[in-house]
Amino acid sequence: MRKIISFMHVSLDGFVAGPSGEMDWIKVDQEIFDYVAQRINKGDTALYGRRTYQMMESYWPTAGDKPTATKHDIEHSKWYNNVHKIVLSKTIDPDSYRETNTTIISDNLPDSLNEIKQQTGEDILLFGSPTATHSLIRQNLIDGYWLFVNPVILGQGIPLFVDIKDKIKLKLLPATQQFTAGVTALNYVVDRK
Repeated sequence: MRKIISFMHVSLDGFVAGPSGEMDWIKVDQEIFDYVAQRINKGDTALYGRRTYQMMESYWPTAGDKPTATKHDIEHSKWYNNVHKIVLSKTIDPDSYRETNTTIISDNLPDSLNEIKQQTGEDILLFGSPTATHSLIRQNLIDGYWLFVNPVILGQGIPLFVDIKDKIKLKLLPATQQFTAGVTALNYVVDRK
């Protein structure tokens, strides 16, 4: 069965964005881009909340075509254009949305995602999307967390974990990675035993 893995940058004190959604504290460089590309290039499905999807859609389809495109822009744009995208949205009409390679889920989230998880394919990577992540956590639909812990304490902002009612046991995988930028990648799977 496929797994939904939350891919998220997080501050040391557990925030995924500042109070106004700012993410200027996230450290990325070519070393991190290359590391992430190794994993996501094996993936065939990306999962987004509506806001994150619209932000991605406004940049990545043509990012690799620009004269100033970096290696990362070119590679990630190609991946983004080829990967199947699932968007969680109550405001986008799935019957009228005709974007190539994109599925809109607007209701019956657990059944819809569990059906997709039963299909053949690789892990489904949930990129950013804190509101969608909170919803999926509450519905016990996230199977793992791929967290990039940044060397910063924000003190306030949008937390990764909110309104957790039941304990979620995690198992750290050996794929922990430290980067020269001071970021540490932690890879957990949910221990459902």
